[in-house]
Amino acid sequence: MYDYYFALASENFLLNEEPLEEILRERIEYYRNVNKSIDFWFVINPDFINSTNFRENQFKLPHSYAAIISLDQYFIKWLKLRMGFIFIGHFRSNSVFIPIK
Repeated sequence: MYDYYFALASENFLLNEEPLEEILRERIEYYRNVNKSIDFWFVINPDFINSTNFRENQFKLPHSYAAIISLDQYFIKWLKLRMGFIFIGHFRSNSVFIPIK
């Protein structure tokens, strides 16, 4: 099993109200400087949100949402502190998330 952590918000919030591109670009540069592989992905309307665990939650999802998914829980916690108005959580999966290159 793989543990994934995520920061979830409306697509509009992440793309238009927060400097997400700048935040992720800086994170990528930091990873390059410390010689670390990229372990996060930006996904619009991720499928994991349709699982039973999330449907039972009481938060309301907008029509279009987006998530930053990572293997690093501390990065996601940092995003919560940086952006504030996002929902964070985690999920487990039998499969590894493979980004499109």
